Amino acid sequence: MDISNMDVTETNTITGIKIGRDDAPVKVIEFINLRCPYCRQWFDDSEATFAEYVANGRVQRVIKLFDKTKPSLAKGNIMHKYVPKEGQADTLEVIAKIYETQDIWGDLDEHEAISDYAETTLHLTIADDVASSKAIIQEADNAQIIFVPTMVVGKHIFDQKISQADFRSILDEA
Repeated sequence: MDISNMDVTETNTITGIKIGRDDAPVKVIEFINLRCPYCRQWFDDSEATFAEYVANGRVQRVIKLFDKTKPSLAKGNIMHKYVPKEGQADTLEVIAKIYETQDIWGDLDEHEAISDYAETTLHLTIADDVASSKAIIQEADNAQIIFVPTMVVGKHIFDQKISQADFRSILDEA
């Protein structure tokens, strides 16, 4: 991933789904799209690391559901509307459920069919936040973040290819 044009000073820890304590010393900003298989890989690979660091109060996740216009990712924009935005206890469970079924709903042709799948099969309800969605798109544009997943910790920018050992090192040094 080319990070040369990205400007992390244009990112923030205000907009997004917050998981963990507000006073956590380390913030991990995650730009993700729920249709992206690489975002799913990141979610799965980092699960244990986040569980440990969030539980001990060291890290707060700031998950930014990044609506994309690319046809292969636009289906994720529909699912973004079903994720609880207030960092509720079940937020990560909902994201996990959506990722686990990504290959099924991702193959549906119509956006209405994706909504029906979310509501009927996954038993999710709309939790849309249009203002936050627009703010995240603007933030990504200002920071020149194009690809998902893109993670930011301080001045560090990385994608799902980072090893968990390297990720832990960044968290420990921050």
